[in-house]
Amino acid sequence: MSTLKVNNIKDTSGGTSNLKIDGAAKAWINFNGTGTVAIRDSFNVSSLTDDGTGKYTIAFTSAMANTNYCCITNSAQSDTVNNFYEPRNSAALVYATSSVQMYTGYSTFIFQDEHLNTVSIFGD
Repeated sequence: MSTLKVNNIKDTSGGTSNLKIDGAAKAWINFNGTGTVAIRDSFNVSSLTDDGTGKYTIAFTSAMANTNYCCITNSAQSDTVNNFYEPRNSAALVYATSSVQMYTGYSTFIFQDEHLNTVSIFGD
């Protein structure tokens, strides 16, 4: 088997390539949703907006082909006393080709800001 090692892949116009690999995430984000909302790390995400308590909009750098993509969300709240993360509810409820809106909350789904949030997007 051959190994391909490169530093950069460019499209035909010399710009950054939007490399498609079947089964790979089209976009993902890990962010802090409490206090000053901030992206910890991401791929194909241009911005994160705090839309109010427990509501966030993740904008994509490169848009999805349609709104039928798969969005997987996860949220947890930091428990500083026991030094672990307590799982919380989260869901993506508003799908657009250029963004997705995520909601987080407590057991009865009362909106609440959460410390650890991750989102993975699969689709075209």
